[in-house]
Amino acid sequence: MSRFTIPRDLYFGKGAINELKNALEGYKKAIVVSGGSSMKKYGFLEKLQKVLEDAGLEVKLFEGVEPDPSIETVMKGAKAMRDFEPDVIVSIGGGSPIDAAKAMWVFYENPEKTFEDIKTPFTMPKLRNKAIFVAIPSTSGTATEVTAFSVITDYSNKVKYPLADFEITPDIAVLDSEIPNTMPKFLVADTGMDALTHAIEAYVASNRSPFSDPLAIKAINMICENLIDSYNGDEEARGNMHIAQCLAGMAFSNALLGVVHSLAHKIGAQYKISHGRCNAILLPYVIKYNSKVCMKDFAYIAKSLGLPGNSDKALVDSLISKVDEFNIKLGIGKAIKDHGVSEEQFKESLDFIAKNAVEDPCTGSNPRKTDIANMKKILEFAYYGKDINF
Repeated sequence: MSRFTIPRDLYFGKGAINELKNALEGYKKAIVVSGGSSMKKYGFLEKLQKVLEDAGLEVKLFEGVEPDPSIETVMKGAKAMRDFEPDVIVSIGGGSPIDAAKAMWVFYENPEKTFEDIKTPFTMPKLRNKAIFVAIPSTSGTATEVTAFSVITDYSNKVKYPLADFEITPDIAVLDSEIPNTMPKFLVADTGMDALTHAIEAYVASNRSPFSDPLAIKAINMICENLIDSYNGDEEARGNMHIAQCLAGMAFSNALLGVVHSLAHKIGAQYKISHGRCNAILLPYVIKYNSKVCMKDFAYIAKSLGLPGNSDKALVDSLISKVDEFNIKLGIGKAIKDHGVSEEQFKESLDFIAKNAVEDPCTGSNPRKTDIANMKKILEFAYYGKDINF
């Protein structure tokens, strides 16, 4: 038996945030979790607060969630929730504040739990005894507004932990197309490649299904049609990317992911390279690695994009070239060494990253089985920018 889970309600389009006046009728108290200053700078945090207050809710703000949120921030936010006792948790911003708020939600409703208790995938306690969850993304990549995942960093050992459970899938997602227009170009690039990686990995993941496949393919096509125009500031393309990344999120939340993400979680924490950029670097290498067992699936993706090739292998090569082309146009270097990681630093951390990547929850759904030795080889080829040949 398989399962397919998405939020109950999804509001999208220009000004969609206003619909919360109706969606939250009857609720009493909302805590709003946000990150840096961008949502405040562009007026969206104030707008959200007014919408909630107009709906009759008492509102408390919890601001300042850092990029790659820490366990400490999660626990601090959970305490703020216990003190305020909201029946609605709303998070607005990029993946970091939404991921953090999801984890805060768990400890708000279950204060007896520890981080160790929830690290194992799909072992979380039941939620929604105290509050529902509303997610409003400001970036177009993580799709955390529709997923069963939250990534939290333990800075004591420099490891990112992807928490996974359908319990933390938001109840309501709001895709307001006005918000992503505030993204700077580098963030459009990183989040766009994150979304593309989500969709491609979901299409070949071991838990894929007839429900996730159409979402993944549609997302891939929309991303490839809109990413570069979005990067260059086209507002319609930005809106399309906001929807496309959400489709990718629905796909991977149910189909799961693969070793691009397993490695990106560990590389990002060690080298302080953004998650989306890690994915962008690794994706071409992992497509080639996984094509040994799912070449026809990658070839189908290439065909859906109208890429050239008279054989499955040629089509896969075209798909890899397309990803390389995106990275070039987005200013993303091909190899890990192009991103400020010295050879000495790489060699010192190689075993640690490979070992922890194998243990990452995303590894189990990768289409090609792997181990520490193969993870090290992928990393070495990606560090030096060499073509995968194994």
